[in-house]
Amino acid sequence: MNKPKRILLKLSGEALSKDLGFGYDWNFVEKVVDQLESLHKDGVQIGFVVGGGNFWRGRQGGGMDRSTADYMGMLATVMNGLALSDAIRARGIPCKVLSSIQMDRVAEFFTKDKAVKYLEEGNVLIFVGGTGSPYFSTDSGAALRAAEIGADAILLAKNVDGVYDSDPKTNPSAKKFDEISFIDFVKLGLKAMDTTAVTLCMENNIPVLCFMLDESSILRAVRGEKMGTWIR
Repeated sequence: MNKPKRILLKLSGEALSKDLGFGYDWNFVEKVVDQLESLHKDGVQIGFVVGGGNFWRGRQGGGMDRSTADYMGMLATVMNGLALSDAIRARGIPCKVLSSIQMDRVAEFFTKDKAVKYLEEGNVLIFVGGTGSPYFSTDSGAALRAAEIGADAILLAKNVDGVYDSDPKTNPSAKKFDEISFIDFVKLGLKAMDTTAVTLCMENNIPVLCFMLDESSILRAVRGEKMGTWIR
């Protein structure tokens, strides 16, 4: 990847809790912010979409109405966005939290024009609330926001080091892809990113790098080090 001007970074909520399984591993959060600080100094425009799985995932709702469970997940992403924004602003980096759900006391309501303006002014943006609608994952929210802001790529930071043909946690013989096309990803029914999000990226020609989140991997990915799996 040539050095991008504008990226959309998708972080899972679970990544923020690291090995704790719930809440935040603050030492690790600080190491993520270290990387953002370096990228910001390099002039890279950064948008974030953060999941909510360190507090709530819609499928935990069991027999709960799906919409209710999904709205609870959206609220979890708001908590994560506020936590990240506080850590980023503590470094003196301007940061805005933009929500797909109207909640003026804690976040600004998202519009495309506002987001692009803020990026060009040097703000790190954190997009919360997913798409604002149930039945869509935060992966879909990331693909949507990336298309709207004209991101050069989506960096999909996860707790696995790329895309495999089966679950490497249960199949030690699982094969890792260095690169895979959007259409082959869909045909093979792979799960590293949801199909709606992959289709949206394909239609808008937004490449996706799926990689393991660690103390330096965001920096290394943006600077072009070979890692993870490209979906493009």
